[in-house]
Amino acid sequence: MTTHTSRASWRSALWGCLFGSCLATLIWAPSQWLAWVINETTQGRLQWHNMRGTVWTGSAQWSLGEGHGHPSAQVLPGRVAWTLKPMWAGMQINIHAPCCTSQPFQVQATLTDWSSWRIHIQDHTSTWPTAMLSGLGAPWNTLQLSGKLNLKTHGLQLHWLQGRAQFKGNAQLEVENLSSRLSPINPMGSYRLLLVGSTQGAPSPTLVLSTQQGPLLLSGQGQWAGTRLRFEGEASAQEEHEASFQYLLNLLGRRQGARSLISLG
Repeated sequence: MTTHTSRASWRSALWGCLFGSCLATLIWAPSQWLAWVINETTQGRLQWHNMRGTVWTGSAQWSLGEGHGHPSAQVLPGRVAWTLKPMWAGMQINIHAPCCTSQPFQVQATLTDWSSWRIHIQDHTSTWPTAMLSGLGAPWNTLQLSGKLNLKTHGLQLHWLQGRAQFKGNAQLEVENLSSRLSPINPMGSYRLLLVGSTQGAPSPTLVLSTQQGPLLLSGQGQWAGTRLRFEGEASAQEEHEASFQYLLNLLGRRQGARSLISLG
């Protein structure tokens, strides 16, 4: 009897130690685990460095690059802080980048079934440095752009179902006073890029590019199909500035008279 009780006590103590160890590991999980998830999910285009804290609350430096195997990347000024909260069948993350967001914005990821995820991005406004795009490689590193990227989202949801994405809501990216080291006239202009889904969820959201003001005129339309972007557009210059923009127009696309035809995807 004593031996049986002793064995039961040891088993209880062992299970208690294992449970306590697992719980402690979960609570104090290092922030590097989250950085690895971000790195793998974005194929190395977005990376987190100099991590502090845990998976649940911490901060890091962000960099934007071409992906795995490409060492060059552009680092976002300052640090980005986050808090991660588990939810029923999902999680919620609040992100705050003092350089670019006036207040934290929220992203919720929910597992709707075993093969379906729904991601909801809280409506927010943020401003990001255009120079970050240089980290993505050609043609951004050649153009060396500067200016402000003002991002606004409204009702933006991404629903992954069996490897396919559906979009609801929209996102608006306004580029203010865009300049380039290759342009003889700066700023070249201000532009608007709209990503438009639908209330039901569009498998291929529409992209619309338009010029708000400036001597360099950009326009176009496209669709995001899965992970591929298909875009057709054109670039031209105001009549009095055509001679100044000849070199840049030759770089942007295939020339057709005064226009430069842009094709992606």
